[in-house]
Amino acid sequence: MSTATVTDNSIKKGPILFIMILGAFLATLNQTVMSVAVPGLMKDFGIAAATAQWLTTGYMLVNGVLIPITAFLMQRFTTRELFQTSMFVFLAGTVVSALAASFPVLLTGRMIQAAGAGIIMPLLTNVILALFPREKRGAAMGMVGLAIIFAPAIGPTLAGYILEHYSWETMFYGMIPLTLIVIVCGFIYLRNVSERTYPKIDLISVVLSTIGFGMLLYGFSQAASSGWSSMEVLLTLGTGIVALGLFVWRQLASQNPLLDLHAFKYNMFSLTTLISVAVTIVMYADMMLLPLYLQNARGYTALESGLLLLPGALIMGLLMPVTGKLFDRFGAKWLAVTGLLIMIVTTLGFVNLTDSTSFTYLVLMSTGRRIGMALLLMPIQTLGLNQLPSKLNAHGTAISNTTRQVAGAVGTSLLVTVMTSRTTAHMKEMMAAGVPKAARRST
Repeated sequence: MSTATVTDNSIKKGPILFIMILGAFLATLNQTVMSVAVPGLMKDFGIAAATAQWLTTGYMLVNGVLIPITAFLMQRFTTRELFQTSMFVFLAGTVVSALAASFPVLLTGRMIQAAGAGIIMPLLTNVILALFPREKRGAAMGMVGLAIIFAPAIGPTLAGYILEHYSWETMFYGMIPLTLIVIVCGFIYLRNVSERTYPKIDLISVVLSTIGFGMLLYGFSQAASSGWSSMEVLLTLGTGIVALGLFVWRQLASQNPLLDLHAFKYNMFSLTTLISVAVTIVMYADMMLLPLYLQNARGYTALESGLLLLPGALIMGLLMPVTGKLFDRFGAKWLAVTGLLIMIVTTLGFVNLTDSTSFTYLVLMSTGRRIGMALLLMPIQTLGLNQLPSKLNAHGTAISNTTRQVAGAVGTSLLVTVMTSRTTAHMKEMMAAGVPKAARRST
């Protein structure tokens, strides 16, 4: 794709960015909006945590499967066509979720949502690369950070408030009018900002990508309930690894790859992608586990567990544009190092939680972690993408978003697996010690 920076002064960047950021905000919000609802849904539908976490993992799974194809889609369709289609699909999934009367229907609605949401974020990133020169991308990406970091952080708080006063379906009903507003504004203001090259789709690569990412993530998720020695888990993980290996080989050998992995030849892009994977695992894992810890182990309400992330979300929302401007002026090195150190310290603070850990302590640690993320994520992503030539913009954004979604799903699945195994071991220890059943249930 020969996406170059747009020089047409008649293109109004403000409305385009506002509409696309709002769409991305809604899409990203949905990745974590269900996290504080999980304990209640487990009771309503009679399901275990390993099953309920599919509302988050399944969402990211579909994203991870779909995003590799977005590089092709961004070359084949206009910005307006692709964005509007993704929002219509997202709207359909939201309606299905709102009307769901059973867990399978709710999960289906979430996955339909994810099919639309998976297109939006890579498309938005690609538009940023097309609209802004390298020296001004930091500030623009800082605004995008409001969608991809602020939304997941504020999602549990918003969901907690809704669940405190209304049913869980209200979360989806509330998104329907907002999605419709984005669609209408898209028809009015969106314009195409990139060149279309009409590439041919490599169906074999699509199949390998879908099987590879799908089986890999399914295997990690099933390990939470079936165990790592399960034949089903071993077969799905093995199939996923083989399919991904074949996918990588085909992309490197192809003259027109579905996902051009030559982007990894650029050392800074490779390094920043690796760091982003690690940070994303930490970010999504605690959004899944902290509400379970607070509500099931400590007896807090959904609203109280959601409020835990609110201070960090607000501070992060204020920091993101500032961080972007600092990146444009000073570069990423010290911002990233500072953010990484803050994240390490605050993550270590969660290692030894007990039934008497204060709520204030949890808020401080969570807020500190969000500050570290604000200083780290956007600068490193922008730094990595800035190193790529314009012809790799679409592929670089697709790779960046794919790895982030896969990391989120894997991180959530791995830590739910650890939580499930430790809970089982703890219950066995209490049974062996003769602890009454009522006391075991309260823990």
